[in-house]
Amino acid sequence: MQNCTMTTFILLGLTDDPKIQSLLLIFLFLTYLLSVTGNLAIISLTLVDPHLKTPMYFFLQNFSFLEILFTSACIPRYLYNLSTGDKTITYCACATQAFFTDLFGVTEFFLLATMSYDRYVAICEPLRYSIIMGSKTCSRFILCCWISGLLIILPPFSLSQSLEFCDSNVIDSFLCDVSPFLKISCSDTWVIEQMVIVCAVLTFLTTLFCVVLSYIYIIKTIIRFPSAQQRKKAFSTCSSHMIVVSLTYGSCIFIYVKPSAKDSVSINKGVIVLTTSIAPMLNPFIYTLRNKQVKQAFNYSIKRIALECRS
Repeated sequence: MQNCTMTTFILLGLTDDPKIQSLLLIFLFLTYLLSVTGNLAIISLTLVDPHLKTPMYFFLQNFSFLEILFTSACIPRYLYNLSTGDKTITYCACATQAFFTDLFGVTEFFLLATMSYDRYVAICEPLRYSIIMGSKTCSRFILCCWISGLLIILPPFSLSQSLEFCDSNVIDSFLCDVSPFLKISCSDTWVIEQMVIVCAVLTFLTTLFCVVLSYIYIIKTIIRFPSAQQRKKAFSTCSSHMIVVSLTYGSCIFIYVKPSAKDSVSINKGVIVLTTSIAPMLNPFIYTLRNKQVKQAFNYSIKRIALECRS
C-alpha cells in the first residue's frame, strides 16, 4: 500500500475502560495461550502417533496450523496495545496484518470445505477412500486451499494500494480489518468495497455449497446403514467437523445479520473476538473431546512421557 498522508494509525480497541482492558488482557492472553498450546498438541499428535496417519488427521493437522497462524496474526498485537497503552500502529504493519488476517481466514474456509469432502469420501466411498484420498491428492488439496485464499484476497488488496488517508487515522477496531480501514479513507472506495463483497460472497457461498452438498450425501448414506451402531459411529466421525463448521460459518453470518446499523460496530467487534481468539481455542478441545482416536493418542502420549520422566 502507498500512503502519502498518513504514516501511523490509531486502533481504538474494544473499550477505553482501564478495568475492562485489564480483564481483556488476561482473558485474551489465556485464550491465545490455550489456542496455541492446544493446536500444537493436535499437530504433535498427528505427527507422532501412527494411528493418526490418515487423510482426515492430515487435514486436521493443517487446520490446527492455520488456526495458530490466524490467531497469531490478530491477538499478539492487541495484547501489546493493552499492556503498553500504545494504540498506534504503522501503515506497513497495519497493511501486513490486514493481508495475513484475510489470507488465513479465507484459506480456512476452503480447508473446511476440503475436510467436508474428505468425510464424504470416507463415508460414501469407503472402499475407494485410500485411492481417492492419497497423500499426493491431500497435499494438492492443501496447496489449492492456499492458492484459492491468495487469489481471492489479491484483487481488493491490490486496488487498495492507491488509497489515501487525509482526514482521520483512527480505526474503530482492535485489529486492521477491511471495513474500518476503508471507512477512514478519503479516496473513492466504492469499487474496492464492491470487490470485497463479491470476493467474500464468492468464498462463503462456494465453500458453504461444498460443505452442505457433502453432508447431504453423508446423511443420506448414513440413514441407509442397517445397524444403529454403524450410524452412530459414522455420525461421530463427522460431529467434530460439523461443530467447527457451525462456529465458523455462524459467526460469519452473524456479522452480516445485524439488528441495526447503530449496533453493527460493537457487534462486529464481539464476533471478531469470537473468531480470532475463542474459536481457535475451542477447536482443539472440540476435536479432542469428540474424537476417540485423538483422546486415545493423547492419553498414550501422556503415559509415555510420564514413563520416560520416571526412568
